[in-house]
Amino acid sequence: MAKQLLGKEVVAALNERIMAGVAELKEKGVTPALGIVRVGEREDDLSYERGATKRCEKLGVAFEKFVLPADCTQEDLMKTIDEVNKNDRIHGVLIFRPLPKHLDEAAVIKALDPEKDVDGITDGSMVGVFAGTNQGFPPCTPQACMEILDHYGIDCTGKKAVVVGRSLVVGKPAAMMLIKKNATVTVCHTRTVDMPSVVKEADIVVVAAGRAGVVDDTYLREGQIVIDVGINVNAEGKLCGDVDYAKAEPVVEAITPVPGGVGSVTTSVLVGHVVEAARRKNG
Repeated sequence: MAKQLLGKEVVAALNERIMAGVAELKEKGVTPALGIVRVGEREDDLSYERGATKRCEKLGVAFEKFVLPADCTQEDLMKTIDEVNKNDRIHGVLIFRPLPKHLDEAAVIKALDPEKDVDGITDGSMVGVFAGTNQGFPPCTPQACMEILDHYGIDCTGKKAVVVGRSLVVGKPAAMMLIKKNATVTVCHTRTVDMPSVVKEADIVVVAAGRAGVVDDTYLREGQIVIDVGINVNAEGKLCGDVDYAKAEPVVEAITPVPGGVGSVTTSVLVGHVVEAARRKNG
């Protein structure tokens, strides 16, 4: 029976560190603040927003919402980005994506100040991840994966790691972050030949394929650590991951559940980035 790598334990440890950082900043008269830019009323955006604001309130981080109608113009949205960039009270900015199709998302991302990019979406933040510097911030989800590995004392040095998925949101940055931890990394994708045999060679597997249950026991072996990034809804209407948990859990050494794994850590990572952005500005 595999060990469950539960997000709630990681969140508790992260929150403790974040609150200490908030207290330190408030002693200097600084309240870390998140600016939330949302276009329209998509239910998944609203759900994440509720989680983020609740976590901010719990940890002593302020927030301000900048909400535009779904049919807003590009000009209105760009003005809002300029406003949050120039607002000294706001240390980090979260922009909900995807944006409505009539808007130029690339232009919006390019306009955001990388120093306030706490969700790791700008080119500046990507440079930071790939160059291993502190420019901008890494995307929250792959960093949540690293926080889980760190919390449970999983040493990546010299280990073989396989990342399933090559998106800029999770796959590619996760690969870079694992390399920084001295793992030897392979990235699998839709064109990978005989993916099960490649994944089976790994000591650590990070699955961000975007498809429910795509990785099952035929990909896995004893002794592996599996981090499941996927969030999907199955035929029964229940949340599930990109890993077939029922088939994987009896085989591997340790695995993150869905829900209750990576997703639960991501919000605390976001809030932690806001606090770090405030610290960098008021160092």
